Amino acid sequence: MIMTNAMWIVVANQAVSRIFETRNPSGEIVEKTAAIHPASRLREKDLVSDAPGRTYDRFGAGRHRADPASSQHAREAASFANEIAATLKEGVARGEVGTLILVAPAAFLGQLRGKLDADTLCHVTLELGKDLVHLNADEIRSRLPEFLPRH
Repeated sequence: MIMTNAMWIVVANQAVSRIFETRNPSGEIVEKTAAIHPASRLREKDLVSDAPGRTYDRFGAGRHRADPASSQHAREAASFANEIAATLKEGVARGEVGTLILVAPAAFLGQLRGKLDADTLCHVTLELGKDLVHLNADEIRSRLPEFLPRH
């Protein structure tokens, strides 16, 4: 595997991911790629075609709507986290990146971390639990530490 001094700053939420790159731990960051997960932006009723099933009460003759075990939004977020993790794994495997910094809302950050394999996870040097996906590169850089930690 080729070692590189490139640092990727992954800024994501459930619907959008942006990967920025820098080689200078105290320098500016440049957007490398962006991805949108359209299904995560849809309303729950637009994601599922059928109404939930109905079930009987345990006691009595009443019936009510059965709630799904998890929402379609949660499944879509997990799917998107999987896509991001695959991109990061590929970058590490090809030697394109030496250091990863993850920036995402806390809940999604946990999902993303859970999808990373051990080799990719060991390249992560910083995690920031914030939704900064809507900011430009300079604003994102200003919210990160002055000197980015290297792997």
